[in-house]
Amino acid sequence: MKVYNTLTRKKEEFIPLDESEIRMYVCGPTVYNYIHIGNARPFVVFDTMRKYLEYRGNKVCFVQNFTDVDDKIINRAREEGISPYEVGDKYIKAYFEDVQALNVTPATVHPRVTETIPEIIAFVEGLIQKGLAYEVDGDVYYSARKFPGYGKLSKQNIEELEAGSRVNVDERKQDPLDFVLWKAQKTEDEMAWESPWGMGRPGWHIECSAMSRKYLGETIDLHAGGQDLQFPHHENEIAQSEGFSGKPFARYWMHNGYITVDNEKMSKSLGNFFTVRDILKEFDGEVLRYFLLSGHYRGPINFSRDLMEQSQSALERMKNAKATLLHLIDTGSGPFTEEEKQKIDGYDRYRAKFIKAMDDDLNTADAISAVFELIRDVNTDTKSGASKDFARESLKLLNELTGVLGLLRKKENDSLDEELEQLIAERQEARKQKDFARADAIRDELAARGITLKDTPQGVQIIRS
Repeated sequence: MKVYNTLTRKKEEFIPLDESEIRMYVCGPTVYNYIHIGNARPFVVFDTMRKYLEYRGNKVCFVQNFTDVDDKIINRAREEGISPYEVGDKYIKAYFEDVQALNVTPATVHPRVTETIPEIIAFVEGLIQKGLAYEVDGDVYYSARKFPGYGKLSKQNIEELEAGSRVNVDERKQDPLDFVLWKAQKTEDEMAWESPWGMGRPGWHIECSAMSRKYLGETIDLHAGGQDLQFPHHENEIAQSEGFSGKPFARYWMHNGYITVDNEKMSKSLGNFFTVRDILKEFDGEVLRYFLLSGHYRGPINFSRDLMEQSQSALERMKNAKATLLHLIDTGSGPFTEEEKQKIDGYDRYRAKFIKAMDDDLNTADAISAVFELIRDVNTDTKSGASKDFARESLKLLNELTGVLGLLRKKENDSLDEELEQLIAERQEARKQKDFARADAIRDELAARGITLKDTPQGVQIIRS
């Protein structure tokens, strides 16, 4: 697989440090409000990256943080008349509800800043000891100019940065480029912890460096997020992490492009600011996920009602193909012919096209095209009916490819439950009678519907994809 590495500004072969596990960190939300469509794009894109890496046989340790310490959270707490901790809990719960609708898999670890304070304090102490940070009146700043590679990710010129940073500069800083690592408590209702510099709380940038180090180690394989995070957030993460360890922080950096709304920048003042929750009132979460994957992740994408409706129609074509194959699995007749077997073998070319697209810097747009080419042939080959086996094998491939994209993952409705129970009972009886061929056939039939049966000492566990 090749990915476009923001650090080098070129496509590079993706080679993990350790073949046994890929270490991946993606910046999560600041939890003071419901996530908006701009937030949703990196969550969906890099969830797809993780799914694809796992599809190709890799184990992935995927860390996505929650920033639950921030000025915006403190302000929201004042507005809502609750504590900052309650604000964090409220919007973290909302986050999981919203992204579940988008078929985003929970991260391996979702660390919270409030649970990482000791590690953050130790990190800041280490930077002071190395001469890279200094304390002023309870605040601690990072000396950006003392890190030789500052600006290497965003390709910012340090002289231009200096000129831009002189606006409203804090005169207590030794240099306008310096940024805050620890903030002294200013008011009693601010979140604050005991530290060597007095009561205070972390700055934004240090949080991710500390959480990444805690859960993934000094050097990780992949760090990802929105394009807007390149500078200053990710640039400052590099300075902190590499300044602390003396080792490369992340080997590959991936950034998704911006979202516009009806070809204008999204803004509350323009009235074109949409939360995921707003959108889900009108469109299914899979429609939004399809839309977000329909263009290349690095390019800008324009959100509009017309494009959402086009995405809805395209997703319906996928759903209809799946429904047809499920119907044939129920009603198909006749043997699995040699001609059908040859057609199934020929469908491998669509898997190859799909993999080629995804290997080319996660080109989900071309991967979706490969899925529709498969659907076109399946529709043609089943127009006059087909055997159960042909339908089952076709659906297996369709589920395989759409599963990587996080599409067609909705659970079967409750009407399936009675039939499911009958099939499970029949499979159990077949196993008792040592009719393993029938038991395996039932297992495969359920797998084609996205249902996996796992035999455990406690009985059969039902896993739905």
